[in-house]
Amino acid sequence: MKFKYYSFSLLLIITSFQTLAQKTKPTTPLQQKVDALMARMTLAEKVGQMAQITLDVIGKGKDRFSSDEPFTLDDKALEKALVQYKLGSVLNTSNNRARTPQVWFNIIDKIQKTAMSKNKNGIPVLYGIDAIHGETYTAGATMFPQQIGQAATFNRVLVRQGAEITAYETRASSIPWAFSPLLDLGADPRFPRQWESFGEDPYVVSELGIQMVKGLEGENNEISNPYKVASSIKHFLGYQVPLSGKDRTPAVISDQALIAYHLPSFKAAIKAGAKTIMINSGLINGVPVHANYKLLTKLLKGDLGFNGLVITDWGDIENLHTRDHVAKDHKEAVKIAINAGIDMSMIAYNYEPFCDNLIALVKEGKVKQERIDDAVRRILTLKFELDLFNRPTTHIRDYPEFGSKKFEQAAQNTAAESITLLKNSNNVLPLNKSSKILVTGPNANSMRTLNGAWTYSWQGEKVEEFAGQYNTILEAMQNKIGKENVSFVPGVSYKMDGKYWEEYSDQMEEAIAAAQNADVVLLCLGENSYTETPGNLSDLYLSDLQTEFAQKLAATGKTIILILNEGRPRVISKFEKKMNAIIQTYLPGNFGGNALVDILYGDVNPSGRLPYTYPQYPNALFTYYHKPSEARETTEGVYNYDADYNPQYQFGHGLSYTTFKYSDIKLSNNILKKGENLTITVNITNTGKVSGKEAVLLYISDLVANDISPDVKRLRGFEKIELKAGETKTVSFKINSDNIAYVNPANKWVTEAGEFSVQLADKKIKFNYEQ
Repeated sequence: MKFKYYSFSLLLIITSFQTLAQKTKPTTPLQQKVDALMARMTLAEKVGQMAQITLDVIGKGKDRFSSDEPFTLDDKALEKALVQYKLGSVLNTSNNRARTPQVWFNIIDKIQKTAMSKNKNGIPVLYGIDAIHGETYTAGATMFPQQIGQAATFNRVLVRQGAEITAYETRASSIPWAFSPLLDLGADPRFPRQWESFGEDPYVVSELGIQMVKGLEGENNEISNPYKVASSIKHFLGYQVPLSGKDRTPAVISDQALIAYHLPSFKAAIKAGAKTIMINSGLINGVPVHANYKLLTKLLKGDLGFNGLVITDWGDIENLHTRDHVAKDHKEAVKIAINAGIDMSMIAYNYEPFCDNLIALVKEGKVKQERIDDAVRRILTLKFELDLFNRPTTHIRDYPEFGSKKFEQAAQNTAAESITLLKNSNNVLPLNKSSKILVTGPNANSMRTLNGAWTYSWQGEKVEEFAGQYNTILEAMQNKIGKENVSFVPGVSYKMDGKYWEEYSDQMEEAIAAAQNADVVLLCLGENSYTETPGNLSDLYLSDLQTEFAQKLAATGKTIILILNEGRPRVISKFEKKMNAIIQTYLPGNFGGNALVDILYGDVNPSGRLPYTYPQYPNALFTYYHKPSEARETTEGVYNYDADYNPQYQFGHGLSYTTFKYSDIKLSNNILKKGENLTITVNITNTGKVSGKEAVLLYISDLVANDISPDVKRLRGFEKIELKAGETKTVSFKINSDNIAYVNPANKWVTEAGEFSVQLADKKIKFNYEQ
C-alpha cells in the first residue's frame, strides 16, 4: 500500500522514460489494430468517439424528454448522432424505465448496425448502463442487496458471485459496460448515496471492490467473454464526504486524507484490472474534480498507471461553466476537462456543442492532437477488448440462466447474510410461530423500499410495477405463519408520488388499537427510495411522524421488533431504548422480505455486521477509526469536560442467535520486521446450541505515531466462517509492514518502529515493529 508523491520535474523525467519505453517496446496485436484504425480516422471521427449520449436523444417523440411508449428509435436522430457526428457511446435506458432483454437487443442491434454499416470504419458503439445491485434497467433481472448490505455480509464470495450474475444478466441484455462498482468511502451518514457504497472502512471497500471488479470482468479481466462486462469504478476521488453532507456540494479534503482513506480502494481496483473509471461530480478544495489535472492526469494516469478509459459523470463538463463557474463558456469547459485528462464526456443531451467545440479547440492548438489520440486509443482499445467489432450484440437466447431460481437463491442468500441483528433484549428473537403478529409501518408492504433506487428506474419509483411477484415483509410473514396469524395496519405511509421524505398518518390510531390484540408488533420503519441530489436531507433523525408512531406503540407495553429498512442510518435514539429487538435490513433487494422472515423465526441465524458507525445523535458523527482526541475521558481540574465517542452502535456490531468464544490468540513472532510477514491466529468456538456464521474482524492499533496522531484502530483483515454448535475453527491472518503503515504529514506512506496492538473480538495481544 505504498504511494509516492513525485515532484513535477521528477514526474516529467519518469514520463519521458515511459514514453521512450512505449516507443521502443514491441506493440501487441491489439495495439496494432488500434493504431491501424486510428490512422484511418479523421479528427471528427476521433472526437465523436469521445462523446456519449443518453438513449432518449435518439428516440422518437415530440422532443428528447418525451415519455411516448412503446419506445422506438428515431432513424433521423440516429443517423445524425451516429453517422454525421459519429458518436462513440450511448448510455441509460429510455424514459427512465426497465426493458426486457429482447427489447434491449432490438434497440442496441439497430444502434450497432447503424454505426457499423453506415460509417466507413465500422466502429461499434460502446453501450453503458448503471447496473448497480443487479442489472438495474432489465425487467426480470436478479436484484441483490444494495452495496451497503453486501458489505454487511463481510463475505467476499457472496459479493463476487453477485457481480458475476450481474455481468451475465447485463450481457444478456446486450449491454457490455456496467457503471459499477461504487468505491467511494461511505463515511458520512448524511450523504444520499451512502447505501451505494461498501461503508466507511477503506480496507473493506478495497477488498470487496476487488471482488466486484473480478466478478464483473473475470479473474483475468477477460471481457471478450460474452458473460463478462467492463466495470467502471467510481467516483474518483473523495465524492461522498462534502462538508454539507449533500450531493455534489464542495468537499475540503487534505492530501493526507485523500491518500490514506479515499485512494486505497481505487488503487486496489486499478491493480485488479478495472477497465474504466468515472469521475467525482463535486469539488475538492474549491476545484471541480473534472478540471483537476493533478488528480486525473498526474495521479490517476501517472502515479497509479491507469491505462483505461476515464469518463465523466452526467453532464459534468457543462457543469464547469453552468454550475461551477470556472469556465466562461461551454467551449472553455471542454478545453479544461479534456486537458485535465477526461477521455469521454457523458454529455447526455446536447452533443453538438461538445463535438464542434472540441474540433475547433484542436485546430486552434488549445487541445493537443496527442491528448485526443490518447483518449481515443483508450476508447478503441476497450471496444476491441470487449470484442464488439466481431460481436456488437448479445442475445437473451444464449443466456438460459437469466432470472433463474439459482440466481434468485444467490440473491436471497446474500440478503440473509447482510441483515444485521442490532438488539435482542431477553432473547425475544427468534419468534414463536404461534404468536399473533401485527405488521405495521410505512416499509411493511413495499417492494420499493426493500430495493431502494436504481431498481427498474433511477429513483426506484417504478419498482411496484416490475416486482409484484416478489414478497414484501408483510407477504413474507403471511407465507411463513399464515394470513390468519398476521394482521396489517400501515399506521404511517409514504406519498409514493411525492418526495422521498413525504409521508402521512395512515390509520395510526387503528394500528395502535390493533397492537392490543397482538402478541408481537413488527414495526417496519425507515426511508422511501432516493438517490443523488433528490435524496439530500436536512435532519438525520428518523422522521417526526415515524418517531411519534414508535413511541405510541411502545406505550402499549407490547413486545416490539423494530425493522429498519433504510439507505443510511437514520437516528433512532428518541425511542431506541423502548424497542425489544432491532434488525437492520439496509436495502436488501427483491428477496429481502423472505430473508428477513427466515431470520425472525430462526430458520436462518443472523450474521450481518454494521459496515458503518450508527450515530446516536445528528451532531455526533464518527468513524470507528477516529482519533484519540475524539474519545477522551473526563478531564478534572478548573475545566471539567469530556469528548464523547457515543455511537448508537459501533462499526462491526452484529448479534447472533448463538455465541462465539475467541481464545488462544497467537503471533508467529513478537517482532515484525520490514520485508517479513507476521501470522496471527485465533481459535473460535461456537459455544451456543445452533450453528452460525461469524465475521472475524482483525483490528490493529498503532500505539504511538511519531508525527501524526494515529487512528484509534484500523481493520486490517476479515474472514467469514461457519461453525456448528460446539465446533472450533482456527482463523489466521498475515500482515506485513504495509498493513500497519500510515500517511505522514509529507503525504508519504511510512511504517515506523514501535508497539502495536492486535484486537480480535475481546482478545488483544501486542507486537513490535522494527525497521
